[in-house]
Amino acid sequence: MRAVSANLLALLFLCTCVSVFYVWSRLERYNTGLQLTSRGSVHIGPSPDLSAKTFRALLAVPVAQRLHLGGILDAHNLTGVADQTGSLGSRDYHMNVDNKWSAQRGVAVKLGSPVEGIFWSEWLEDKFPVSFSEEHARAWRGRARGHRIVRLEPGCGRISNQLATFSDRTKACVRYGINADQVQGETLTYYLASLLGITNLPPLILAQLNVDSEQWASVRRRIGGLQWSERAVVSLTQWVANLTGVITPAPLRQESKGLRPLRGELGNKTTAELLELMQWTDLIILDYLSANFDRLVSNLFSLQWDSRVMERETNNLLRTPRGDLIFIDNEAGLVHGYRVLDMWEKYHSTVLDSVCVFRKRTVQRVIELHRRRDTRTRLLELYRDSEPLSPELGFLSDEHAGVLQSRISRLYKHILHCKVKYQLGV
Repeated sequence: MRAVSANLLALLFLCTCVSVFYVWSRLERYNTGLQLTSRGSVHIGPSPDLSAKTFRALLAVPVAQRLHLGGILDAHNLTGVADQTGSLGSRDYHMNVDNKWSAQRGVAVKLGSPVEGIFWSEWLEDKFPVSFSEEHARAWRGRARGHRIVRLEPGCGRISNQLATFSDRTKACVRYGINADQVQGETLTYYLASLLGITNLPPLILAQLNVDSEQWASVRRRIGGLQWSERAVVSLTQWVANLTGVITPAPLRQESKGLRPLRGELGNKTTAELLELMQWTDLIILDYLSANFDRLVSNLFSLQWDSRVMERETNNLLRTPRGDLIFIDNEAGLVHGYRVLDMWEKYHSTVLDSVCVFRKRTVQRVIELHRRRDTRTRLLELYRDSEPLSPELGFLSDEHAGVLQSRISRLYKHILHCKVKYQLGV
């Protein structure tokens, strides 16, 4: 009897240890973002070492050799923990909240066709969320530049990035680039999105590290421990609370025929689903123009090793409780993305070709940039007018500015192709 009791106690002790270890390991992943796969989501597939075989293992090209494996696996606020007292995101990042409409978002469409030609219908455009308005972004930039940083801690993905707390208890993610391409790509992608009228990117400012300045003096010791270089230019991006992961919608997966302007395929979707698809079409346009491979394109590439990658959360894409998509960690866009374009272009084209329905307001801006062929000038003017440190960080080379303009032309031709293919008027 004693032997049986001892065995039962030993078994109970073993189960307790296993449970504690499991909870602890989950908390470690939850809080640090380590041992992540695409977008930083916990790997749930059959092969625990699959992430080592994905596209990040193939980035060992001359420009990318400075990046460690998983170097672009950043994620702002992967924990999804709200800071009710300090986060700007939890306080006022929505400028057009309509509670009555929010309650109707899950209702099946009854307000008319979701598409008009190759465009989303006007009634959907009228309900389209403005995640970060220009007024909000301008106000946030002013506050971020005017407050001292009193704390730096992990919480924004890669260890070289830090979660900053300002003196007013608001927060931002500080990106310290392993090389200048990363901060430049993040920053210029933000202003390209602004040029296109895409509001899903959190507000951003540049700052120059100076431990003797009032802004950085309180975290002098922490900066020394991080081995950040004095006078380096970093980006600070608004931290947003309560974000969750996003799975690629069925029309954009490899087994689908794509997102087409067909009422029969879209008419049975809820308003919330349609509004999310609208945001996906903006995302695909932005990622194509900037050649950002570290989102949907990377998932497409990884299909050759992982047939279920589209069933997991998309890298660098998060959702607010209200349903707005937030495009984070855009450092692979424009600069680095253009340098490795030969490797990724066929995947960029595949993703773009999967979409033939667009937001009319986004397309109007694309058409204007195509016809005027002044994208470089307009992007540079917006960047310089908005960012005092733009001369220190620099801008696109003439070669890369030419690549951007040519991609706008390619996008314009794709839109015309969709118009002809579906015999629908613009």
